Amino acid sequence: MRDGKNLSAYLYTPVRDRGQLPAIFEQRYADLTGLGTRKAAADLARAGFAVAMVNYRGTHESEGTWVGYRTMQWGPLRDGYDVCEWLAQQPWCTGKIGTFGSSQGGYAQNYLAVSQPPHLTCQYMVDTGLSLFHEGYRIGGATRPERYVAMGKVARNYADHDALLAEWDLHPNYDTYWQAEDASRHFPRMNVPCFTIGSWYDFMNQGSIASYIGRQKQGGPASRGAQQLLLGPWLHGRLNKGSKVAEMTYPENATFPELAHMIRWFAHYLKGEDNAVEKEPAVRYYVMGATGEPSAPGNEWRSTVDWPPKSTPTAYFLQSDGQLATSAPAASGSSTSYASDPRQPMNIPGTSFPGARDSRPFEAQSEVRTWTTEVLTAPVEWTGEIQAELHISSTARDTDFIIRLSDVYPDGRSMLLMDYPMRARYREGYDKQKLLTPGEPTRLSFHVGHTSIIFNKGHRIRVTIASTGAPLYEPNNQTGGPQTRDWMKNSVKAINTIWHDSTRPSKIIAPQVGS
Repeated sequence: MRDGKNLSAYLYTPVRDRGQLPAIFEQRYADLTGLGTRKAAADLARAGFAVAMVNYRGTHESEGTWVGYRTMQWGPLRDGYDVCEWLAQQPWCTGKIGTFGSSQGGYAQNYLAVSQPPHLTCQYMVDTGLSLFHEGYRIGGATRPERYVAMGKVARNYADHDALLAEWDLHPNYDTYWQAEDASRHFPRMNVPCFTIGSWYDFMNQGSIASYIGRQKQGGPASRGAQQLLLGPWLHGRLNKGSKVAEMTYPENATFPELAHMIRWFAHYLKGEDNAVEKEPAVRYYVMGATGEPSAPGNEWRSTVDWPPKSTPTAYFLQSDGQLATSAPAASGSSTSYASDPRQPMNIPGTSFPGARDSRPFEAQSEVRTWTTEVLTAPVEWTGEIQAELHISSTARDTDFIIRLSDVYPDGRSMLLMDYPMRARYREGYDKQKLLTPGEPTRLSFHVGHTSIIFNKGHRIRVTIASTGAPLYEPNNQTGGPQTRDWMKNSVKAINTIWHDSTRPSKIIAPQVGS
C-alpha cells in the first residue's frame, strides 16, 4: 500500500500459462481460506482470469491498523485503489481489472469506484451496501454494538477494534463522520459498468437498489446506462441464489447461475468477448408467488428499463379490531398498546434477517401485535418500495418500533417478507435527535423494504409491530440517553401505543400493481 503496509492476498491463476491475463479481485475482512471461497476462486481462474482474494488492512495476515472500511475509501489511504493498480502493473496482467464480492465485498467495490483507479474496468456486486450507518451499525437508527463487538474477531489486534467502537460511540447521528464514508454521496465519481444482484429476503437490498439507481442515473459517462440489476427471492449472501430459500421452495426458475454469469460479464468487459451480456435488460426481477400452490400467479421473471416499475401507492390501514384494510378508520380515540421492557425483550433469534420463515413464533409473544387483512378474494400484487406511517406515543422518552410484513397462507403460516426498525429519536432525520414527550402522540414515517410479490387468492397480508426483537435488534434502553456500547447499564420500561383512529390513521403504503 502507499504507506508501505502489506496486505495478505491469495492469487489464483490458470494451470497452464496463457500469457497475460485480466485480473479480478475481491476485498473482504472475512477469512479467505474456507473451502467454498477457494473453490469459487479456482473456478474463476479456470475461466482465464488471475483472481486475487485480499483481506482488509489489519485483519488476518494483512498488516496495518484495523479501522473497518475507512482505508478502503477515498481518504489519505486508499487500499482498494492500490490493490487495483498493483495488479495492473504486474507483468502477467493485461491491465484490465474487474472486481467482485458480496456484502462487505460490495461495500468495498462502491468505495473503490469512487476512488477511480485508472485500470478499473467493471464490477460485479451482490447484496451490497453504500453506508455503514444506514445498512450496518445503525439500521433505522437502532444501534447494534453487540453484533459489532463480535466482529472484532477478524482483527489482528483486538485493541484496534475496541478503539474503532469507541470512535463510533462519539458519533450517534448521521454526522460528517458517517457522511465521509457514505458512497451514495459520490455517484458521479463512479464510472464503470456494474452488474448488481439484490435479494428480496435481505434488508440490504435497499443498498443494492440504491447503488444501481445512483450509478445508472447519476454516474459518470461510462456508468450511466451501463448498469444492470437483478432482484430475486433469496437470502443475503453469495453463491446462494437457488430455489430453496429457508423454509420455502420456489420453482427451479428462481435459480440464478451467479458464477457462470459473472464469468460472462468479465469475459465481455475484460477480454472483449462478444457474448451480448451487455445487451440484456437493465432490470430483471422475480415476482414471487405462493409456493406449493401450482396454479398460483407469479413465480416468474420480468424485465423493465428502470426501477421501480409503475405502481399505485395504496394505503393499508391498521384497524381497532386487528384488521388491516384499505379503508381509513372512522373511530375516534382508537389505539393498541403493549409493554416494552429492554431487560425482557421479545425474541427474534440470530443476527441475520429470518426471511422466508414462519413468523408465528414471534407473533405469539406477549408484547407483539398483529393486523391482518380479510382473506383475499383475488390475487394482489405489490412491486416496489413499502413505506410505513405510524402514529405512536410512549411513556418513555425514546423507544423503537419494529414493523414486519408477511404473507399468511391458508394453513396459517405467516411467511416473513421483510422487517425494519425505527428509533423514535430519529423521526425527523438521522442527522439529529428529538426525544419523545411521554404520552404525546407523534408520527413516524419510514422505509420498510422493497419487494415484488403476488399474494394469492385465499391468502392474507399481515403487519406485525413490536418494540423489541433481540438478539437481531439490540434493545433500546428507552432512557433517551447516549447510545454507547454500555448503554444498557441503565434502562426503563415503557408502555407504547399505536394510534389508529380517524385523526391518527396508522398505515403502510404499498406499491400496488393492477386493480
